[in-house]
Amino acid sequence: MLRRLTLTALAAALLLAPASAAKAGVEPSGRIEISKMMGRWYEVARTPNSLQRGCVAGASDWQAAPNGFAVVQSCHKGAANGPLAVWKAKATVSDPRTNAKLKMAFFGGVVTQNYVVLEHRPDQGWLALATADGKYFWLMSQRPVLPAAVKNQALARIRQMGFDVARLEFPLPMGG
Repeated sequence: MLRRLTLTALAAALLLAPASAAKAGVEPSGRIEISKMMGRWYEVARTPNSLQRGCVAGASDWQAAPNGFAVVQSCHKGAANGPLAVWKAKATVSDPRTNAKLKMAFFGGVVTQNYVVLEHRPDQGWLALATADGKYFWLMSQRPVLPAAVKNQALARIRQMGFDVARLEFPLPMGG
């Protein structure tokens, strides 16, 4: 059990460790309202990463907690009915001016990573999130499936922000 936990922590550290950025120093497009971040977010697209290899039906649950937020990220490995993988994190706002820069601590604080909410469109039900170095990116939706027209608008906006949407993978959604 200890060996498995150690390997999981090592894999997370390798995934989350700062690396030479594909897009250095990403910045949010504006201020976000934290209350609209709460709840369940479904993964629509992501840049490939070793920790989520084989993950489908991904989701992140955000809940207010003392000194920040409790975040539970999950996905099913291999198929929507495959084994459930879960990562728990504590998140804090690291830039109160925008509320869009977050520091997340995984595995009890052993691994930390800075994230930026690049774009938050609560009226359309999506947000774009990246690691602060721009290497990893996620498109998240408040619904299991983002309507095609809205998804295309989101991808166009992501392209405008300078991300290579051709690198994104689109895992099967919940119930997909």
